Amino acid sequence: MWKLFLLGFVVAGLVLGNEANGYFEFNVTELDRIEELEFGFSKFSSNFNPLMVGLTLIRGAGSKGAVCLDGTLPGYHLHRGHGFGANSWLIQLEGGGWCDNIRNCVYRKKSRRGSSNYMEKQIQFTGILSNKAQENPDFFNWNRVKLRYCDGGSFSGDSQNKAARLQFRGEKIWRAAMEDLKAKGMRNAKQALLSGCSAGGLAVILRCDEFRNLFSRYTKVKCLSDAGLFLDTPDVSGGHTIRNLYNGVVQLQGVKNNLPHLCTNHLNPTSCFFPQNLISQMKTPLFIVNAAYDIWQIQSSIAPPSADPSGYWHECRLNHGRCTPAQIRFLQGFRNQMLRAVTGFSKMKKNGLFINSCFSHCQTERQDTWFADNSPVIHKKAVAIAVGDWYFDRAEVKLIDCPYPCDRSCHNLVFR
Repeated sequence: MWKLFLLGFVVAGLVLGNEANGYFEFNVTELDRIEELEFGFSKFSSNFNPLMVGLTLIRGAGSKGAVCLDGTLPGYHLHRGHGFGANSWLIQLEGGGWCDNIRNCVYRKKSRRGSSNYMEKQIQFTGILSNKAQENPDFFNWNRVKLRYCDGGSFSGDSQNKAARLQFRGEKIWRAAMEDLKAKGMRNAKQALLSGCSAGGLAVILRCDEFRNLFSRYTKVKCLSDAGLFLDTPDVSGGHTIRNLYNGVVQLQGVKNNLPHLCTNHLNPTSCFFPQNLISQMKTPLFIVNAAYDIWQIQSSIAPPSADPSGYWHECRLNHGRCTPAQIRFLQGFRNQMLRAVTGFSKMKKNGLFINSCFSHCQTERQDTWFADNSPVIHKKAVAIAVGDWYFDRAEVKLIDCPYPCDRSCHNLVFR
């Protein structure tokens, strides 16, 4: 069992600690550890009475070949907007990692990440999906949708493996969902925002310009990627853990033809699965929310056990407070790579940034990190306010934090 600690907030109405004496504790399994990093910790919501929204299966999807890994129908959760938000739509793409080989995908299809048979019939809508103005000031009364993730390829694959009975139909799921939602009123949207976390945040970057093309030129359309800035960077052994992972996904799932052609015209398909090679070419306005020390990338890409057989990074990868000065310098180098990756992107007025120096992952669906009394801030601005200011053109938002350990507002994630 892993023990997970979150700094500085209240969970399920119980004060489990405070900033003076340390951390808040949860017991989670290894599978939960991976899933909840990417799912926004909805299980551990700080919301006393969160909105519960039911699952809708896309009934016409099967005839279009738009199915989950195991062949079941894909689905989404929709909560209707009202008042001045009745004609505005927010689509949230769920995250949850990837599967890059047959064995991983066969395992995945027996979970909610690969089959609608295992999906929750209802889920909490918190953070950017909340229906309460005090929790979600700019989007609370929009039509809000969470598209479930059951393809393992960031909504981008189009292939199959008959022997293993695997369907890699992420791109078809994306199209079927958008068609279904257009029929339910999204075609008449006055405003639209495509958002997503982790693997869903990557999918936002891959699908953003397509999303723009679903609407008339009079519709205001923008995109938001949360914790989706996965860097093509060596791990601590000098190997290429994340590049090998992405190469497996791209090859296995037939992703090549569904990548932006502006990129594949001059780079190989695997390189075009990395956001750093895409974001400066996008036509649609994009806002990037990312922790400079993204905990998923530290644990699974930069310092995974496979790249650290001696265990030198074991304590540091679970708890940044146990990192040596040399390890912190290495992580500062990772932050510097992230800032270089967004240099050209940030010079475009239409784009926005919120890069805080925290050890976290996915900050838009968690209420405590999206908008709460003690949310993470940069220059006194919380994520929700930064995103709202950018979307509604109230201000240009390019917020980049000072290096660790200067930010005392972080809700850092610590495992032990």
